[in-house]
Amino acid sequence: MNSGPARTRRLAYLLTQDRGGPVDVTVELALAASRVPGWEVRVFGPRPARGADRVAHLHTEVLVEGKGAAGAIRRARHQLFAWRPDVLHAQDRRSGLVCAGATWSAPRGGRPGVVVHTYHGVPDDVTESWFRGGRGGGPSRYTRTVLAADALVARAVTRTVVPASSMGRFLRQRLRVPADRVVHIDNGMPLPPAAVPRGPVRRLLFVGLLVRRKGVHLLLEAMARAALPPDVTLQVAGDGPERAGLEALAAGSGLRGRVEFLGFRSDVPALLAEADAFVLPSAMEQQPLVLIEALGAGKPVVATDVGGVAEMVAGAGIVVPPGDATTLARALEELTTVDAAQWGTRAAAMARERFSVGTALDRHLALYTDLLGENS
Repeated sequence: MNSGPARTRRLAYLLTQDRGGPVDVTVELALAASRVPGWEVRVFGPRPARGADRVAHLHTEVLVEGKGAAGAIRRARHQLFAWRPDVLHAQDRRSGLVCAGATWSAPRGGRPGVVVHTYHGVPDDVTESWFRGGRGGGPSRYTRTVLAADALVARAVTRTVVPASSMGRFLRQRLRVPADRVVHIDNGMPLPPAAVPRGPVRRLLFVGLLVRRKGVHLLLEAMARAALPPDVTLQVAGDGPERAGLEALAAGSGLRGRVEFLGFRSDVPALLAEADAFVLPSAMEQQPLVLIEALGAGKPVVATDVGGVAEMVAGAGIVVPPGDATTLARALEELTTVDAAQWGTRAAAMARERFSVGTALDRHLALYTDLLGENS
């Protein structure tokens, strides 16, 4: 018997912020999903700072300006439920709080069949050692309250997606979230053309916010210590409160003329194309999108062993302990002597296999379909 065409399913993404990694990931997922037959997609949230014109036809403005804004949360839920989504996917911490209530507070007939939350990262004062299960160096009381709320959200929604397996371990072990409620799906981003280095590594690039946890001060210290060829240079793309101090540190460390501070740049793919290698010396990361871009561009990487970085870089670079300028210096020395083309080729191939938008979309749609089947 012919049962007729399958019903179109409605997929709602919710954001409460207008910029940052979760927003960039959501824009790409929503655009890709909207092109798949059988899915109708909307993005609810503030106007994205990047990509707004590309998703304007999918966007409905919803503003939730604070975690305690009860009225704004009620209005957001009302707008979401009025659209009657089959799947509701929250993509940042505050939207997780909004969507957690959707599992029990939706009006009759408007409750989504599936509620998913992507847990992109922990609060800033969570240290890598505590994140990995260490006893000392725990976060503030306020952050512990935030994490307790995160644990409640993870128990309330249908599934929590984590972009890095390390985040899954954190949720299971530190926040005691049941293992069967957590799913690992890598982030997916548009990948720049591969531009594998054709000679020895001489031009290093860092891209990121200039704050202490990004570790640029350690990178400068490592460059000053390392026995590097005299033509090795570093470009630092990004801005932030540490910039003036970092510029002074570079000048006082004998690196004048070898380190260039570019400020905020919107042309990261072009910078990657010109670089020979990428360096990420952070004290804390999960699955940084800029590292996905660097790998996609075919760049060898030196990075710190934080979050999910080591499994991202495997076979395409060197991973060092965070906060260790001496080991970082040795890694930079090694980077300038290896077969950079071989590492870069591996990086580009791995990025296309793991971190493309298409791969991420396939895994998300498979998750939604499976969960809808469970709830039917």
